[in-house]
Formats: sequence, C-alpha cells, structure tokens
Amino acid sequence: MKKFLALALSVCLTAAVVIGCGSTPAPAPSQAASAASTPAAASAAGLQPADGPVELSLSWWGGDARHEATQKAVDAFTTKYPNITVKTNYGAWTGWEDTMSTALYAGTAQDVDQVNWNWIFNYDNDGKTFVDLNTLSDYIDLTQFNEAALAQCTVNGRLTAIPVAMTGRIFYWNQTTFDEAGIATPTTFDELLAAGETFKTKLGEEYYPLAMNQLDRMIFMVWALECEYGKDWVVDGKLNYSQAEIEDGLALISQLEEAHVIPTMEKVLGDGAESFDKNPKWMEGKYAGIFEWDSSATKMQAALNEGQEFVVGEFLTGFGDYKGGFTKVSLGFSIAESAEYPVESAMLINFLLNEEEGVKLMASERGIPLSKVALQICTDNDLLNPIVAEANGKVLAWCEYNLDPTFEDAKLKSTDGVYYDVMDGLSYGDYDLAEAASILIEGIEATLAAA
Repeated sequence: MKKFLALALSVCLTAAVVIGCGSTPAPAPSQAASAASTPAAASAAGLQPADGPVELSLSWWGGDARHEATQKAVDAFTTKYPNITVKTNYGAWTGWEDTMSTALYAGTAQDVDQVNWNWIFNYDNDGKTFVDLNTLSDYIDLTQFNEAALAQCTVNGRLTAIPVAMTGRIFYWNQTTFDEAGIATPTTFDELLAAGETFKTKLGEEYYPLAMNQLDRMIFMVWALECEYGKDWVVDGKLNYSQAEIEDGLALISQLEEAHVIPTMEKVLGDGAESFDKNPKWMEGKYAGIFEWDSSATKMQAALNEGQEFVVGEFLTGFGDYKGGFTKVSLGFSIAESAEYPVESAMLINFLLNEEEGVKLMASERGIPLSKVALQICTDNDLLNPIVAEANGKVLAWCEYNLDPTFEDAKLKSTDGVYYDVMDGLSYGDYDLAEAASILIEGIEATLAAA
C-alpha cells in the first residue's frame, strides 16, 4: 500500500491538476499548522484582522460525513482563534441551489459559501456577488493551487472561488454481482451490451449491469459523443453538435434500455429513492454499475450491503477513437461581498484547505484536494484512500475535453430542467429521437444565449 500511495503521489505531482486525500478517518489534529500552508503576513497597507470579537457564517451542502468533518474543522478553527465564532448552515443537495440562489441575489448569503463551479458564472458575472480573492492573498495561500485550476475560477479577471478539487465521471462496478452472473466487468461497449442479456437470463429481470438517472444519462451521452466525434460539447458559447449527431447520442441511450443494460426511467423513479446511494437496488447489487463522479467513490461504496465488492472500472472503448469526457472544478469556497469580515473569512478558508489541523479533519470529504500542502499532509499521514485515488487518477488520465459553465445551469440540470424533460420523455416514449433532440437543442441554445 505504501508503494501504491508513493506512486500515486508521484503521478499527482506531475499531472496538470494534482490529486489528494481519500476518506479514511482522520487522526487527531496537530496544534501546529504547516509552515508552507500559512499565508504571508499582511502588509501594513493591506487589509487587517478586526480588533475584537468576530462572528462569521459558513454554508455548505453534502452528506452526514461531510457535515461532521466540516463542523469539527470549524470547531478547531475557533479554538485557534478564540475571538472568532462561526455560525454554520448546511444540508443535502436537493433544493440547495434554489435556496442559495435566492440568498445570493438578495445579498443575504453566508460570509463563506461552498459553491458549485458554475455558480461563479451564473451569479457573479457582474462582480457584485463574491469577493475577488486575489485581494486576500495575504490570508489565503494561493500558491498551493496550480494556475490552471485558479483560472477555472476566475471570471473577468476576478478570482471568485478557491477550487477545492477536480472531478470527472467514471464507471464503478459491483464485482460481486458480475461474479454471480459469471462475466467480467465490461471494458468495451460490446461487453456492456452483452452484459444486459446475461444479467436478464442468469440473474433475473430486476438485475441490470448499469443504472443511470436523467443527469447521468446526459453526461454519459456527451461522453460517448465526444469519444465518437472528438470535439467539445460547446465551443465559444455555441452548441457544437448537430441535430443528427445528438439524435445518435439519444439513440444510444434508448439502445441501452432496449438491451436491458439500464433500467427505464419509469423503473428508476419507481424505486422511490432520491439517489442511487439510497436505492436498495444498488445496495443489494441488483443495479451493478453506475457512472458517477470520482469524488463519490466512498459514498457509493459505503452504501453497498455487507459482502458486496466495489471496484473502479475502466473507461469503455468501442464508442470511437477519442477519449471523451470532461473534468471540472468540483466545488469551491467563495466569500460573499456582503461579508462584514472578509479577512477572517479568508483565514477560515485557508484553515480548511491549507493548514494541517483543517486538512486532517476535512480529508477528502469534498473530493480530491487540489492544495499541494494538503496532498502532502494526507500522504504523510496515510489519509489517501486508494479507491478515490485510483478513480481520480483514471479520470485525469483519460478525459480530454472542456466543460462549458452553462452545462450545469439550473434551467438544464435541475429536476424540472431540460435534461430531465428530455431523458424522461425519451424513456417513457413521449418523444421520438427527433423531438427529444430538438427540445434538448432549443433548451441548451436558450441557456447559452442568456449566459
């Protein structure tokens, strides 16, 4: 294991974007922060910490493990700075963006906000929502983050978020179910198609080699089209795929349903679970594969019932000659322009992402950290999770295409958005391929025009 982690670290440090911690429980934090993680002292002419009591607020979404880790890190921060108190606001993802968008537009958001990457474009194009974090570089050590990642969080020359991790989609398989079916986990498109019939005949109608919801299907389709055509989904604010090409992509989704590779949306919705990690069919191994973010590996693995073996898959070949798929900044931390204490807000971000106490407590609960010092701390303390490191390493080595910020616009990816409408309509038979493609194109082009 030590040799594996050492090799993983070596690969990480030479990649365009470094990878970091896994979700192994963190040891008790050290009281001494890494010297490399501490920003330079502020100049006399620069912003200074407040003289007296300070109250901050922090918001984020996530699961129970993230909530617990973040709260412990916040407690450690306020122990280090006794004059600062931090009020926390957190919850699950469902409905979170709607709540936060209202607060951001109204100027009532928390001082420090966990943000989705596209939020900095959707809610801060005018530069009035989030602080330019370049102005707080005395308190946030920006040198720990590579320039490419910082550039993804820069809008109109303003650094509006600190990138926490890079992420992309990859296949995960339930090895136990595939063993029961008597076949290997697929590595090609043909093997995936064949697995559908094998599952149906050997294991039963309720067993599928892969399961995808509406957003999963959209991301999978774009991945497959990029593999086939070798071009970005959107270029210079314009959709880069034709009606015919998108119809081909949608036909692929229908083909997977017809071949018993994936359950219909009627079946998925009939399960009554808000996500696959809460779906009994995933837990039991009846759904034996998913196409998920690399940062979700530990969550999906932990959801399986005892005795189920979880493995990271390979990117499937046979879709074309190119390596489709995109990586993106998974999330970041921003400071609201309404924050009364921007310096202390910056100190909190730096503590969570760059300082030893915060890093050990946060581990990989927000994916694979980009901070170089965080990576080193996690490696030195055996915090790297091999499953997460393997998934992230495969994603970074494979994916070659860019993600347009509007891809995750709420008008497209929310439960009442265009992606859900198209994928549901296609699966239920309400739309034929031409209708579904036209609706998808119209919705995407309208969103691009409004950006």
